[in-house]
Amino acid sequence: MVKFGPSGNSNAFYDQGYKSSLDAPGWLRDMGLEAYEYSCTKGVKIRESTAVQLGEKARENNITLSIHAPYYLNLASPDEDKRRNSIRYLMESLQAARWMGAGRVVFHPGSCGKTGRAKALELAKDTLSRAIDQADGKGFGDIVLCPETLGKTNQLGRLEEIIEMCKLDSRLIPTIDFGHIHAYTLGGLKEKRDYLRVFEVIEEGLGRERLKNLHIHYSRVEYTGRGEKKHWTLADTRYGPEFEPLAEVLIEKDINATIICESRGTMAEDAAVLKEIYCKIRDKG
Repeated sequence: MVKFGPSGNSNAFYDQGYKSSLDAPGWLRDMGLEAYEYSCTKGVKIRESTAVQLGEKARENNITLSIHAPYYLNLASPDEDKRRNSIRYLMESLQAARWMGAGRVVFHPGSCGKTGRAKALELAKDTLSRAIDQADGKGFGDIVLCPETLGKTNQLGRLEEIIEMCKLDSRLIPTIDFGHIHAYTLGGLKEKRDYLRVFEVIEEGLGRERLKNLHIHYSRVEYTGRGEKKHWTLADTRYGPEFEPLAEVLIEKDINATIICESRGTMAEDAAVLKEIYCKIRDKG
């Protein structure tokens, strides 16, 4: 079963008078959605009591939770202190996930900086290996870490790099952000075969089981020669990539993904539209 949901809360959530993310699971259920990615992108600030309540609300409403770790993680930094801090941020995210019962923690690997892509990947893999060891030592080994494909050309996070990180441990599942891939390839996702190639690369590198259980981010993304510039909404059709060919491939390859919509301000409403598109294509047979 493919699950759809937003990253964070839509503007409409607040416009309707809701003020707390504790209300999000019920609101999303009423929209027909099944997933919610809690955003810790500016730091893990949620209190244990709040996280526990959010987990309870999610279970009551059949909403699957994930967490997005802080954006300022950089597993590839040449500065050892920054790498240690990045591990700490991951542990804080895992702790919050444990409190709320979230099964996945999504994170950005970091920046290539001046070290070059090969060296940055080497550093990131070493840091991630240490993070996995610490997670196991703290009893977080059952929570899946999900490194994300990134959209800027100077970031570490191209598809092949994410696959290399995930080869460190069979528990790691990639977060495939199709908007980001479209951005760093400067518009490379145009046709169904472009999406098929992404799935083929993942299956070749990580096998069928992880392919079937992908974590996916989707939104329309504006890009420049340096890659990702800005996320937009489904209504902003001057930007890609398109969702229909992705849905066709998901159905053909029987992928049980969690699909998180990151549209700008309309993430929940757009997630519901993505689900509708997916179901229409699936039901046509």
